[in-house]
Amino acid sequence: MNDITMRLNADELIKLALREDISSEDVSTNAVMPEAKPGEVDLIAKQDGIICGMDVYERVFKLLDDNTVVEKYVKDGDSVNKGQLMAKVRGDIRVLLSGERVALNYLQRMSGIATYTNEVSKLLSGSKTVLLDTRKTTPNMRIFEKYAVKCGGGQNHRYNLSDGVLLKDNHIGAAGSITKAIEMAKAYAPFVRKIEIETETLEQVKEAADAGADIIMLDNMDVATMKEAVRIIDGRAKTECSGNVTKENIKNIIDSGVDYVSSGALTHSAPILDISMKNLHAI
Repeated sequence: MNDITMRLNADELIKLALREDISSEDVSTNAVMPEAKPGEVDLIAKQDGIICGMDVYERVFKLLDDNTVVEKYVKDGDSVNKGQLMAKVRGDIRVLLSGERVALNYLQRMSGIATYTNEVSKLLSGSKTVLLDTRKTTPNMRIFEKYAVKCGGGQNHRYNLSDGVLLKDNHIGAAGSITKAIEMAKAYAPFVRKIEIETETLEQVKEAADAGADIIMLDNMDVATMKEAVRIIDGRAKTECSGNVTKENIKNIIDSGVDYVSSGALTHSAPILDISMKNLHAI
């Protein structure tokens, strides 16, 4: 995550997280450390995985005290092993203690998503199918979680509702039909935005392709139905498989020939990666 993105988009979210944890003061730290004292602490991986969020982790401490130094031995996207020393953090012990939980929350969550995404992405290796995330993200965590998906080897679907047109069942119901919804979207949306439409049956797939959709989402279809949908579309639109896609069932989708597979599980179901700050001492 580059400095511009961090300062313009991430800093305020990180500050909100810090204010949530330190509403008035850190009573525990202030009780045992009433004055500033320099110290150092180790950042250690407690299980194997893909690391993500090192710059965000560092930023937590920098926002509390810009003099904090984080000596990093790994970068985002690197594989780490259980017991590996990933960084040393030096600064005011009060800052190290007060920022610890928020910094680890970001790093553990982002690394967990990157690790899970990497595991799923490997299952698609050798196929043409591209792995995508969704907007099923934790409120106020989207910028971090979607970045973690990229670190893990996946790609981002829409970041937000302004990014592109995705007409789902309720949009179609509001418009009156698939054809009408696509016609209205083409008339309204700027030409730079692709139009994607959700389908649940082969009849809807044919209507969407005939109406000129750019991307056709095949929602909760079995593999045999998806294969037939790809045949009907015949290259007239890109195809995306969606609906209850997890690490356990994604390999079955490869045979369908779809271009993309989107999985909300990448962000809403990934377990955290266990990471710890240990060996705090004065220097």
